[in-house]
Amino acid sequence: MTNNIHHKNDFYQKLPKNYYNMLITGRIDKDAKPVIKSVLLEQLMSRLQLGINSEQELCHQLNDEQIHDASVLLAITNEQYPKLMLTRRASHIKAHAGEVALAGGKHEDEDGNNVITALRESYEETLLHPNKTYVVGQLPSRRSKAGLSVKPIVAIVEPNQQLVPEAGEIAKIFWADLHWLIDANTQEYKVETMFNDKPTIFLTPSWQVEGETVWGLTGRIIASMLDIGFNRQLDWYYKLVE
Repeated sequence: MTNNIHHKNDFYQKLPKNYYNMLITGRIDKDAKPVIKSVLLEQLMSRLQLGINSEQELCHQLNDEQIHDASVLLAITNEQYPKLMLTRRASHIKAHAGEVALAGGKHEDEDGNNVITALRESYEETLLHPNKTYVVGQLPSRRSKAGLSVKPIVAIVEPNQQLVPEAGEIAKIFWADLHWLIDANTQEYKVETMFNDKPTIFLTPSWQVEGETVWGLTGRIIASMLDIGFNRQLDWYYKLVE
């Protein structure tokens, strides 16, 4: 996304050196770790880091993970009632126009690892600053409908940042309450599409958040986080309507 007004060069200037140290050497700046303000965030971190005995081990795990085609960021605010950042894609773009998505995008060679991909793309799309973002783990990779391998990265972010959607790609930034997501029932969503050159309708779970429908790959990734972090198991299906 090199033509993005939130240019990636700006991102690299803002990226704290401790991220490079953290991901490459495993040495982390002690001042970088925030005071966690929610029991839910503490639980999510402990589940994501199960079997990891130190921050150094986490750093090595993140850096040693194979490079995926794309990465997305589950950015959750560090406050008593945490919120998950979501976006609605611009209506004029070719891929996933008008759909709800997590911030993120394709890997570029200079990224070096999946974490930097997720942070860079999130900055380009929303101006989410990497120096106000603390990575706490990752989720299992998922395959997009285009066949891309997507790695979800989970991070805690400072609340009330002045975010700006990049108009070329993002129409809206909004937030889902984490407490609500853990307990909310899904609603069946009807998707009309073309399959084998034929009009096809299928049903799939979704959430309604601020008037937006959260479904598809984004829904599957959020469901994975809810399962791992909070034992909320959801049957994420795609049912063809005959």
